[in-house]
Amino acid sequence: MTARIFKPARGATSSGTARTKKWVLVFDQSTPRTVEPLMGWTSSSDMTQQVKLSFETSEEAVAYCERNGIPYRVEQPKQPKRRTLAYADNFKYNRVGAWTH
Repeated sequence: MTARIFKPARGATSSGTARTKKWVLVFDQSTPRTVEPLMGWTSSSDMTQQVKLSFETSEEAVAYCERNGIPYRVEQPKQPKRRTLAYADNFKYNRVGAWTH
């Protein structure tokens, strides 16, 4: 039962950063999921899959794991590459892209 500590990324269709500020602790899957034959639902006998803890910092999450004897791994967040563009760049004479108007 290994815990994974990470900072969630924003959604692909979102430009905001809501729900990406806190660190999250989730447990890795210890037993494989099974498909229930009658209804086709996917289930698991591992109840730790339902646990999702939030912390303000990664140090708090690491301290929680060490205090409770839980093996863990910390995944550092990847910083997004930001391109700064000015509105005036749309009207440059040496513009790379084609004009659309």
